[in-house]
Amino acid sequence: MVNITHKSNSLRIAIATATVKVSKPETIETIKQRKVPKGDVFEFARAAGLLAVKKTSDVIPDCHPLPVEFTAITYEIVDLTIIIAVEVRTIYKTGVEVEAMHGASIVALTMYDMLKPIDKGIEIESIKLLKKSGGKTDAQKHFPDIKAAVIVCSDSIAAGNGQDVSGKTIISRLENFGIETLVYDIIADNKDLIAAKAKALSTSAYQLLIFTGGTGLSPKDVTPDAIAPLLNRSIDGIMETARRYGQERMPYAMLSRGVAGFINDTLVITLPGSKKGVEESIDALFPQVLHLFKVKSGERH
Repeated sequence: MVNITHKSNSLRIAIATATVKVSKPETIETIKQRKVPKGDVFEFARAAGLLAVKKTSDVIPDCHPLPVEFTAITYEIVDLTIIIAVEVRTIYKTGVEVEAMHGASIVALTMYDMLKPIDKGIEIESIKLLKKSGGKTDAQKHFPDIKAAVIVCSDSIAAGNGQDVSGKTIISRLENFGIETLVYDIIADNKDLIAAKAKALSTSAYQLLIFTGGTGLSPKDVTPDAIAPLLNRSIDGIMETARRYGQERMPYAMLSRGVAGFINDTLVITLPGSKKGVEESIDALFPQVLHLFKVKSGERH
C-alpha cells in the first residue's frame, strides 16, 4: 500500500452516488409499498452498503483500513430512476472516496439482485464520486502569494566544514506549495547574529522566515533564545503541532525548543537542523499553517 505515515489526521468527507433504473412504474410502486418478494429493498440495500463501506479495505488491495466514523445512505426516486447517495466521514490520514463509491456500488448491486425477479429490464447506470473534502489539497487552495527566506544556523557549515542539507530541503518543500524562497543564507550559531538576521528579514518583502538548526538542548543551540524575545505575537500551537507529529515518529521530538510567531507581519518558524527533522516539521505544518495569511488578510474561508 502507499505510504501515508507522513500524513496528518484531518476530517475527510466523501459523497458518492449510484443510479439504478427500472423499466416500469410498477417496480417503483412495489418498492414504495415494500412488497418486493425478497424484502424491503431500501433497508436491505442500506445494510449492505454500510457493510461495504466498512469492508472496503478487505476487497480492494491498495485501500488502507481506516476508522469509518459516519456513514449515511439516502435515496431519491426520479421517475424510473433511484438515485443512491452515500456519505462517509473519517478523521484520518487518507480520504474515503473509495469507501463511499464502494458503498454506493454495493447498494446498487443489492437493489439489482432484489429487483431482477420482478423487473428484467433493471440497469445500474452510473457510479461516481460527487464530492470530497479534507486533507492537504483542500488546505492549499487559494492562498495569497508568499515569499520566503530560509536561514541555516550552524557553526560548522558556516565555517565551510560541512554541506547544508536541511535548508535546501526546506526550499524544495516550500516550492511544492508554490512558495518562492528569495533569500537563503548560512550563519553561525550566534544569538546576536540570529537576532540581527531575523530583524533584517522581518519586512514586507518576506511573509515567511524559517530558521533551521539550533533548537536542541546544547549550549550552542540558541536559535529559540534569539527569536522568542523578538516575536510580537507567539503562536504556540505551531510548534506544539510539530512536536506532537514528531513524537509519534521519534521519541526525542519532545526535546525540541522551537518557537514560532510573528515579527511585524512576517511569520517566523524555527525548525530542527536535521533533514529528517525539517521534513517531518513541514509535513506536520504545511500547508495548513498558511491559513494564517488568509486570516491576516481578512479572509475566513
